[in-house]
Amino acid sequence: MPLQPSSTAAASRSDGPEFAEILAAQLAPLPLPERMLKIAALGQVVFTTSLGLEDQVLTSLIAATHADVRIVTLDTGRLFGETETLIGETERRYGLAIDVFKPWKDEVDGFIALYGVNGFYDSVEARHACCHARKLQPLGRALANAEIWMTGLRRGQSGNRANAPLAEWDADRSLLKVNPLADQTLQTLQARAKADAVPVNPLHAKGFPSIGCEPCTRAIRPGEPERAGRWWWEQDERRECGLHLSASVSGSRARGQPRVTTSAS
Repeated sequence: MPLQPSSTAAASRSDGPEFAEILAAQLAPLPLPERMLKIAALGQVVFTTSLGLEDQVLTSLIAATHADVRIVTLDTGRLFGETETLIGETERRYGLAIDVFKPWKDEVDGFIALYGVNGFYDSVEARHACCHARKLQPLGRALANAEIWMTGLRRGQSGNRANAPLAEWDADRSLLKVNPLADQTLQTLQARAKADAVPVNPLHAKGFPSIGCEPCTRAIRPGEPERAGRWWWEQDERRECGLHLSASVSGSRARGQPRVTTSAS
């Protein structure tokens, strides 16, 4: 059954999973530029970028195809300086605006009052609370008007993402989630970024294949999985910040909060 433009707007909780399964099958044989255009034609797309390699490749595809996709990023207040600098560099390179969503001050102040500035090192509970305040609340505002959420998830990033589909139904947020790079390898994307002169975070060349907040990210050692440097002090190898977990797991139901944005410089 071919999917029609804007048909996601009519997708309900009951038919959303079927809709996503059909879309995933249709995306699979397409080259990346055609995947981007097909996704963009379906409705209001919001792409959340962390400025990593995968996301930079997707941004370059949005620019090259002139796809109607809104690009947003979450500035947690604890990003690497290299990541902050890359936001402006990417905007200038592609002539695209990246909308920056920041955490609410009272949410961060509440976390600090309860756990301390760096209390996320002390327990999994505290770390999840920090990610909730700095990431999940802003994400909810970023996706408030979205029909389709585009991400740079890739199966090779971690065991927890090994079965990431090209499209899935996010029941918690009642929207379609697309992962157009799910089946791509790191080597393929590195080659594409080099060939297309895609601006990438200089930390990648220093052993950081996955880059999040500065206090929570380290370079990986030879042989370690790509995301081993994220929250490395925790023992659960499936660890995530919660952006790509269900609300019952992450504890976040932030969608629908008033939207507050700050434009990137």
